[in-house]
Amino acid sequence: MREKIAEALKTAVKAQDKRRTSTLRLIQAAIHDRDIAHRGAGKDPVTDDDVLQILGKMVKQREESARLFEEGSRLDLAEQERDEIEIIRDFLPRQLSDDATKTACQQVISEVGADGLRDMGRCMSALKQRYTGQMDFGKASGIVKELLG
Repeated sequence: MREKIAEALKTAVKAQDKRRTSTLRLIQAAIHDRDIAHRGAGKDPVTDDDVLQILGKMVKQREESARLFEEGSRLDLAEQERDEIEIIRDFLPRQLSDDATKTACQQVISEVGADGLRDMGRCMSALKQRYTGQMDFGKASGIVKELLG
């Protein structure tokens, strides 16, 4: 994952794509920050799964920022945030559709043997292990709750 991002940064710099270059540098900085935090806590170095979590968090932050900019009539800044989202999503696995998410939730519920809301944590944990970066866990949580309730 790191190599893929570094390669994309080199390409963006050569192409003089300022937006892509700055966004890729932000991604690398976030990964580096997580590396430092892991080192300080005595944890293993950042894995590809950690990178996917970082990228997912970055997308959510930018979606929220874009929404706030639109509410504040700053459409230029909202567009900038949306451009960054597209660049970050290039490195994330393709998101599952709503139907595929529901199917995955049903499958995990049956595999875990969940029979009530008290098993929701186990279901969500299994989903996060299998589908990191591929689904919106907020939506998935609602689907699991609906299916278990």
